[in-house]
Amino acid sequence: MSDDTKIQPVNQSFQKDVVEQVHEKPVAGVNGFLMLFVSLALLAGSLALFILGVRPDVTGSGAANVALIVPGLVGMLAALLLLTGLYAVQPNDARVLTLFGTYVGSQRKSGFWWANPFTSKKRVSLRVRNFNSERIKVNDADGNPVEIAAVVVWRVRESAKAVFDVDDYEEFVGIQAETALRNLATRYPYDSAGEERASLRENPDELAAALKVELEERLEVAGVDVLEARLTHLAYAPEIAQAMLRRQQAQAVVSARRLIVEAAVGMVEDALTGLAERGVVDLDPEKRAAMANNLMVALTSEQASTPIINTGTLYG
Repeated sequence: MSDDTKIQPVNQSFQKDVVEQVHEKPVAGVNGFLMLFVSLALLAGSLALFILGVRPDVTGSGAANVALIVPGLVGMLAALLLLTGLYAVQPNDARVLTLFGTYVGSQRKSGFWWANPFTSKKRVSLRVRNFNSERIKVNDADGNPVEIAAVVVWRVRESAKAVFDVDDYEEFVGIQAETALRNLATRYPYDSAGEERASLRENPDELAAALKVELEERLEVAGVDVLEARLTHLAYAPEIAQAMLRRQQAQAVVSARRLIVEAAVGMVEDALTGLAERGVVDLDPEKRAAMANNLMVALTSEQASTPIINTGTLYG
């Protein structure tokens, strides 16, 4: 394929005018089992103080001891509050932590962790996912309506950008994938029709590479990596499918006949040249034209030709 027919990625910059871009940063997590033990110990101790305060028969004072009840209640509330800070992270998952609107960090290490109870912990999956686009109808470079669909394999690279830089990163991936697919389909014809140019049908690998490059550019703002992009469906729209099929068949017939004629011309030329060089027969221009005509008819005819043996001369 020549340089002018190679498929190039769309030469346009996808606008990433985000007011405040947030980059992922790791957070130092506190061991969850340690905090669980501390919280349960605090809860048990506070509960014991509360019981001692509300049972005069235990203390022997004859009345409830407010000095024990209040610390007991406060301790139990504090223990319950500490328990709300516990969270678990599974493999290939992340938790994005924010405290009163401020990004604290992301926890990507799997395990049992504890964070400030007042922080919100949003789960973001880092697993590989597929997006299968719907069959969309779009006009190709020649203006013919075609149906096209693709599958995109992607995963979140930066959890903070996926959460804060776009509204809904999953929906964002779907919309940008279909937009890139439409944009790519309009730049190339369905079929090259024998011309030296890239087409949707004849260059699927190059198209997939170009689609992947464009998607990587579009999804960079969401912190998403595109692992693979492939066309899963490509066809003419139903309203022109029959007409395009007949055109393709006609083009195939013309191409085949052209090859047959070119081969026949070469064979006739070789035959005449060989006869002349070897001195088998001396042909004047009229005889050469007659022989060339007979050979061309025999070689290019769609039906089997019947040879006629001439026992006389060419002129009588």
